Amino acid sequence: QVQLEESGGGLVQAGGSLRLSCAASRRTIGNLGWFRQAPGKEREFVAVITWNGGTTYYADSVKGRFTISRDNAKNTVYLQMNSLKPEDTAVYYCVASRINYSGSSYLKNKGSYDYWGQGTQVTVSS
Repeated sequence: QVQLEESGGGLVQAGGSLRLSCAASRRTIGNLGWFRQAPGKEREFVAVITWNGGTTYYADSVKGRFTISRDNAKNTVYLQMNSLKPEDTAVYYCVASRINYSGSSYLKNKGSYDYWGQGTQVTVSS
């Protein structure tokens, strides 16, 4: 089993930046990514990175502003969030899959992930 623990959330003003980190309890060769859930809304895909960092996918709403990366030596995935907007306010969840699914339809589907972190709150003030 893999346990995921997010950190780096907090309160930031619109236009600011935050970097989220997610440390895995053990090495994973699967995909690592991020979902988020705002109050009253469904949990939505944010970004994912494949096991070797060679492929990334982003939700349209964050393209050009967020960057996902991973350091396999540290069993850690990061989400650099720039130009934050109030609509980015949400609980951000780190996710991991046992299998390195390659299709974008799988990578963006929450059902494709086997492990979920507890979530970290990101609040962007106007």
